Amino acid sequence: MRKIFLLAAILSSGMSRSQNTVVLQADKGKDIINRNIYGHFAEHLGHCIYGGFYVGDNNTKIPNKDGIRLDVIDALKKLKVPVLRWPGGCFADTYHWKDGIGPKDKRPSMLNVWWGNVKEDNSFGTNEFLNMCEMLGAEPYLSGNVGSGTPQELSDWVKYTTHINGTSPMTDLRQQNGRANPWHVKYWGLGNEAWGCGGNMKPEWYANVYRQYATFMTSWSNTDRIFRIASGASDADYNWTETLMRDIPHNMLDAVGVHHYSVISWNKKGSATGFSEEEYYTTMQRALEMEELVSRHSAVMDKYDPRKRIAIAVDEWGGWYDVEPGTNGAFLFQQNTMRDAMIAGATLNIFNNHCDRVRMANLAQIINVLQAVILTNEEKMILTPTYHVMEMYNVHQDATMLPVSVTSADYKMGKEKLKAISASASRDKNGLTHISLVNIDANNPQEVSINIEGGNYKNVSGRILTSDKMQNYNSFDNPGRIKPAAFNGAALSDSKLKLTLPPFSVVVLELK
Repeated sequence: MRKIFLLAAILSSGMSRSQNTVVLQADKGKDIINRNIYGHFAEHLGHCIYGGFYVGDNNTKIPNKDGIRLDVIDALKKLKVPVLRWPGGCFADTYHWKDGIGPKDKRPSMLNVWWGNVKEDNSFGTNEFLNMCEMLGAEPYLSGNVGSGTPQELSDWVKYTTHINGTSPMTDLRQQNGRANPWHVKYWGLGNEAWGCGGNMKPEWYANVYRQYATFMTSWSNTDRIFRIASGASDADYNWTETLMRDIPHNMLDAVGVHHYSVISWNKKGSATGFSEEEYYTTMQRALEMEELVSRHSAVMDKYDPRKRIAIAVDEWGGWYDVEPGTNGAFLFQQNTMRDAMIAGATLNIFNNHCDRVRMANLAQIINVLQAVILTNEEKMILTPTYHVMEMYNVHQDATMLPVSVTSADYKMGKEKLKAISASASRDKNGLTHISLVNIDANNPQEVSINIEGGNYKNVSGRILTSDKMQNYNSFDNPGRIKPAAFNGAALSDSKLKLTLPPFSVVVLELK
């Protein structure tokens, strides 16, 4: 009986793996994967700004330029960060930008009421952030204060940052603060989570508030065209999206936001590192809900905007767990494991495949907060598994999305099941095709057959991110434990590819 049972289990496992088929339509690409899908989010929260990006002008221990730590800048340049959202988050609707300009010793301090009631000295403000974006080669995305601010305040911020010198008192003020030429600031958010910390508004009320503020943010002849992003829905609040699309004139609206976190439960988030397989499974359930959220919000928008002029901006997403033991609970500092690599790879595949409507996304958050790509501790810095996934995937930025259809085996947990395999593909401007594949199964390798239609390739190479335990992470004592390696396990024959994905792994293939 035992031999029969084992044989049946092996056959069952083999049948499961043989069900993984990807069809790649190499000649059907039309939509561009906007590079801003690979954007990031930096809030005045914990040690994201102070102690993350910014170490102060007088720091002699950590190499920096004007207080911005240079090792962080170098790492993020390799990531090709396209856009960075700032200053929040909930913080945005309590932030008054004029407090963060001018001589630093004369800037008033403020209380960060959302994140720990810590006192901030405003030494990192508009000039510091926009100059840092220039160092990064990233476009800034400024979140305007519509919760406690005024239309005049936001209008002045537009003038201060984007108008040519000498055209208004705000440009004179900018020049007094050492900057003659305007910055390039295209992306503007009108509030954050207006349904919650941004004002607890109803959607009809927020639509009217949005219209008021947007009226005073029109593009003048001496500015780049402003791209205005509405504070969008939390998760599956499709009525919020419907109301904004119905009540806001479309010539005032360029994108609608969506926020979604992969959290087990808001009451009990669980450990970032000491999680069970059941907790891992639930986290992946939450992450894969992004497919339905994007599809259904898109369907609502299609009713009012069938030509898809208005974008979805998923400007907060990622995993959310309990903070690390011994750290400030309001600072949201958590470690980053192979579970987070699975969230990142699967979510980015969803965004790539919906690039006709999703044209910006901002991972929360970039340093030391939630699903960060970088963690710092004084002079030490580590790159997380999420960093490595986003670096592997940056080959998709501004490439043409190639449609894929996936038939996947199931990853089962009790009576529940998820698709084990996800994929996306693109062709870049040099004619190279890239396929990103994720196996979320915590236990089983998955054999995958890729059938290529409309393409002729001669060579395949690849990279892989995996580890021997899904709870593994990079620490300050062992910073290189998880990092990409060459993947030579893909066999190309005529128009077919075959490979095996290890459990909880991410692979990016390049076809020539």
